Amino acid sequence: MNQAPQLVAEADRAAAGRDFARAQALLREASAADPGNSAILLRLAGISRAAGQPDAALDAVHRALALAPLDFTALMMRASLLDAAGDPRMGEAWGHAIAQKPAGDLPPQLAGVLAEGERRHAAWIDQRATRLEAAMADAEDAADADERRRIARFRSNALRRTRAYHSEPTHFFFPELSEREFHPRARFPWLAGLEAQTDAIAAEFAALLASERGELVPYIQYPDHLPMRQWQPLNRNPDWTAIHLWKNGRRVETNADRCPHTMAAIEAIDQPIIAGASPNAMFSLLAPGVAIPPHVGVSNARLVCHLPLIVPAGCWFRVGGETREWRRGEAFVFDDTIEHEAANPSSQLRVVLIVDLWHPDLTAIERAAVAALIGAEGGTPGSL
Repeated sequence: MNQAPQLVAEADRAAAGRDFARAQALLREASAADPGNSAILLRLAGISRAAGQPDAALDAVHRALALAPLDFTALMMRASLLDAAGDPRMGEAWGHAIAQKPAGDLPPQLAGVLAEGERRHAAWIDQRATRLEAAMADAEDAADADERRRIARFRSNALRRTRAYHSEPTHFFFPELSEREFHPRARFPWLAGLEAQTDAIAAEFAALLASERGELVPYIQYPDHLPMRQWQPLNRNPDWTAIHLWKNGRRVETNADRCPHTMAAIEAIDQPIIAGASPNAMFSLLAPGVAIPPHVGVSNARLVCHLPLIVPAGCWFRVGGETREWRRGEAFVFDDTIEHEAANPSSQLRVVLIVDLWHPDLTAIERAAVAALIGAEGGTPGSL
């Protein structure tokens, strides 16, 4: 018969009477009787801390973590013990505990300890950042703007302020293509020409919207039974809509005929041509106060270009670990198979021209192979 529960009960009574030595002895006996029970070791850690024996408490916590490495309570206790001892490991220990915070509300006392731990962890990160910035100063002083941006991201990743993101398409992954959240402008010489048409494109959009003849449809449309929970709030929702110029390889005549400048500008872009899948080009309209949840695209064989046309202050767009504010007339190219999200926190409409394009790493033969495979699949809406 397992004697551990009875021994724990006796230990609790001893602790209530402040007989910590007896409580510790009983809990050690209970742990020997039930060696896989991390909760007993956490009780022992708590009693040892109350008895003024932080080293014994830390030893018990480490034994508990050997049994349950991700236990939130044990990690919190370890961090607080190291912090109280002034141990330099405390910053990382708080980070480990914070990472395992359970969902939902915590008991008030534990929530208070966690809040202080988060403050201590943030201060530790700031101290590390200062030290690393000083160590890297010579290299950054010699760097150009793009190098400085990547070096800063390297440091941010090391500090766990950001993390590495990778291409994770929902359907079609082509191997060995360069992964970049935002791709460098130098690879797309047509961007400047597209940007030069911003006023003309914006005017065509405004006229099309005012005419009430454009086909304005929800951006997200799919059958309710499909396993796409991330889109539920926006499925067939007028808060995020589109006026398509090209949709899955079909020219939307009603809209395209009224936007000659826009269509001419799009012709300069190296778009995929795949039956049932591409080209795609549209005006994307995001209503005030609406957020687009984190998601990924269908195929990394294509990239996506945004040309912001109407951008109220505060509208932002995140790809991976980099967040940008859209700026009217400043186009960029990104990989939509890397997790991305967006928001319009303003009280006005946000409008962006969205166009797809081939990933420039693909050779002509590889493009033909991609087109053949996706075409054989019948095309996937929004895939390329």
